[in-house]
Amino acid sequence: MLFLRTRGPEDRTGCLWSLDLNDGQEHLLVAPENLGDDGPVPEAELIRRERSRERTAGVVAYSTDRAARRVAFAVKGDLYQLDLDSPERRPVAVPTAGPVVDPRIDPTGRRVAYVTGRALHVVELATGNDRQLAADPDPEVAWGLPEHVAAESMQRNRGHWWSPDGTRLLAARVDQTPVQRWWIADPANPGRKPREIPYPAAGTPNALVTLHAFDVSGDSGAQRSLDNPGGVELRWDRAAYEYLTSAGWDSHGPLIGVQSRDQRTLQVRAADPDTGETHLVHEQRDSAWVELIAGTPARTESGRLVHTEDAGETRRLLVGGEAVTPDGLQVRAVLDVSGEAVLFEANDEPTERHLWLYDATGLHQLSEGAGIHTGSRVPGALLVVSNTESGRSFVARRDGRPDRAIRALNAKPVLTPRITWLQAGELQLRAALLLPSWHQPGDAPLPVLMSPYGGPAGQLAVRATGAWFATAQWYAEAGFAVIIADGRGTPGRGPAWEKTVHLDTMAAPLEDQVTALRSVAEQTGALDLTKVAMQGWSYGGLLAAAAVLRRPDVFHAAIAGAPPSDSRMYDTHWRERFLGHPDENPEVYDRSSLLTYAAGLRRPLLLVHGLADDNVVAAHTLRLSAALLAAGRQHQVLPLSGATHMPTDAATLEGLMLHELRFLKEALGL
Repeated sequence: MLFLRTRGPEDRTGCLWSLDLNDGQEHLLVAPENLGDDGPVPEAELIRRERSRERTAGVVAYSTDRAARRVAFAVKGDLYQLDLDSPERRPVAVPTAGPVVDPRIDPTGRRVAYVTGRALHVVELATGNDRQLAADPDPEVAWGLPEHVAAESMQRNRGHWWSPDGTRLLAARVDQTPVQRWWIADPANPGRKPREIPYPAAGTPNALVTLHAFDVSGDSGAQRSLDNPGGVELRWDRAAYEYLTSAGWDSHGPLIGVQSRDQRTLQVRAADPDTGETHLVHEQRDSAWVELIAGTPARTESGRLVHTEDAGETRRLLVGGEAVTPDGLQVRAVLDVSGEAVLFEANDEPTERHLWLYDATGLHQLSEGAGIHTGSRVPGALLVVSNTESGRSFVARRDGRPDRAIRALNAKPVLTPRITWLQAGELQLRAALLLPSWHQPGDAPLPVLMSPYGGPAGQLAVRATGAWFATAQWYAEAGFAVIIADGRGTPGRGPAWEKTVHLDTMAAPLEDQVTALRSVAEQTGALDLTKVAMQGWSYGGLLAAAAVLRRPDVFHAAIAGAPPSDSRMYDTHWRERFLGHPDENPEVYDRSSLLTYAAGLRRPLLLVHGLADDNVVAAHTLRLSAALLAAGRQHQVLPLSGATHMPTDAATLEGLMLHELRFLKEALGL
């Protein structure tokens, strides 16, 4: 078994390891410092990591051939291969045409496809022959990488895919010409040039994305590429379906998902890589939006289509047109389709997620106990990855043989979260309450800190260990009762629940935070409802600001981190999914934007934003601040120099927490 792990709880450098399933011994295969490279990480790779929320350095990703005996990976733009069948097991540098981004080894282990300088290349591992497969002189065109909205909002984080026999490659061509340009400057270093980014804000044009099939087999493939440098373009009605949501290549050929701009229709199309013709395999429609589920669509070995279907309160798994999961079991992601078996994640209880298998013998739950469980599977072996309130575990199971575990080296929090799980209100909102370790029943009620994400695609009230719980306990030890509650719009409770926020992403989630607050107060008697604050980041930041802008009768202070304050300034695929097109629904965008309510502020508000954020740009906070100033409303703004949407600098984060704690105490009169 191969895996990535740092060497200790405070280490951020990823290494490649192996676990011998026979004796349970771990072996360090690749330590980045031994590769002799100290160059910079390519900018395209930094952008890829930002989109995927990757926080480590060193080896952060790898790919293997089908047999998992040959490995390809990149470190700081250099490509390496590792042959696990060689006695030395040492990584070998592979010469390339330039800094490497997203290397993918083919299933047979003969070739590696990668991107450099907006061009797609293939290198033969046996000979070192490096071919430029696709490139364009137009600087607006890139091959083999996803566009912004695909990586940020569609869960499609790649742009090239191998055929099973390793002789062909499917690649996306992205033309950014129509996309408007924004510039991200570094005010702390005025000598640096601003970074130009193509950002398709709601209602503006998207990138033009096409898909092409290339033959890379030997000399004939090289000649064919020269004769047809653009490969064979796969054709569908791109005017009607401009989003390429998924792509892949199985034993039946390429299979793609395309979605309409309004996201109410999703088509699954099979393609002929020789002619470029595609034909409709399945179409899904929804009056709000069709949710994209990771790992779908896919096909079994016999060709049965694997996808999901929203049926009222349940998101079901369908195989060959037949629903194979029961009502109430919410399918979250498909992890693997091998033969006729489907490995997937699903839950019935929203605070948990389990590993499930559907095969010829029926439906089987493979994980046990409260927690968030996922994994992977090959014939004869199953990896179960579990995150519970007591910690993380990684266990490999094989029929008739002892289980083998990978050691978890996670840092132990200085404070152990003390979580009381509650259900709030008629909707039975899942909520976690964290109290100080020194608080006893009958003690004086505590000031309250609501700390939600609370919006689409994000859950915090889950029975797992997480940094947010450790942080919440830190605030609790400072004298707060901290509540983390998931309301309508959050995943895990079915399509009807998720789509409550259609055309209004603020009202129901905010109402649910009020419900959670009052219900927890009634159930515990531990809350002082005259001193209530909310803090959050990203959508949670928007919710926190909305709390004091729209419900000052309930909330007395707020800290809003990186809030998407102006709905018209966030990306097309995400905003239009929930609010439609801004030209068609201007009042909907006004209703879901904080700027509309700026004049209503009469509670203390702290706005925090990273100035290098290219996801929710700092203009969101600056425009909200300007609207507040114009309305004569006092507030505070804390800029984080050099920070992106996920600040990682330890000193910055420590200083931010201390500053926020002082703000809360002063704002609530503590």
